[in-house]
Amino acid sequence: MTTAQATSGRVVAVVQARMQSTRLPGKVLRDLGGEPVLAWVLRAARAARGVDEVLIATSTEPADDPVEAFADAHGTRVVRGSQDDVLSRFLLAARESGADAVVRLTADCPLLDPEIISQAVALWRIDPALDYVSTTQNRSLPRGLDVEVAAVSALRAADARHESHHRAHVTSALYEEGSGFGLASLSFRPPSDHLRVTLDTEEDARLLDELVALLPSRPARWRDVVRILTDRPDIVALNAHVEQKALLEG
Repeated sequence: MTTAQATSGRVVAVVQARMQSTRLPGKVLRDLGGEPVLAWVLRAARAARGVDEVLIATSTEPADDPVEAFADAHGTRVVRGSQDDVLSRFLLAARESGADAVVRLTADCPLLDPEIISQAVALWRIDPALDYVSTTQNRSLPRGLDVEVAAVSALRAADARHESHHRAHVTSALYEEGSGFGLASLSFRPPSDHLRVTLDTEEDARLLDELVALLPSRPARWRDVVRILTDRPDIVALNAHVEQKALLEG
């Protein structure tokens, strides 16, 4: 099964954000270089080419009221849905924004590069057979620079399968073996997938604090991130022992 969509379709970046992280509660609004982490993510998404709107998708839990308040203060539409069924939350965001494709971004990735987002969107737009474009399937970038673009028609097809193990992962049904969806991956050179710049622990926070003080621009550029970390193994060592969680928190 391969679903097709018009290359001129509406693309909406959906930032997945909530306050109740198990390892680092409140991380999405934690200060980083003088502003909340979520502000970094919004800046990168808004700077990307080919993105028609940026919105935040959070849960209906009272603990996530600060996320809605942040969105309101930054002129960003917010959609609130299920805490655990993140796929349904994304489909709600797609429906309310009229999206044909969504760019899935997570709010614990403050160093997202608009150029990576732009390239992923451009690849989806030029090939009507594609249901899913990502940097994650053949990872070449540091963890924390992940970008996924998914056709809404494909997400609806995944939703119709009612498979509970895919509900929190949002896109996993699209790339599982034998899924039948049209897939494409972006890769970048030099490979730097051994690096970690996501925010999930206090060690990650310490690395990011050190790193952003050395960045020449905001939003971050992935080549600057890799260059700085290559030159500063002492910074890399701050979170080198952290094990990545299997599930991206929503």
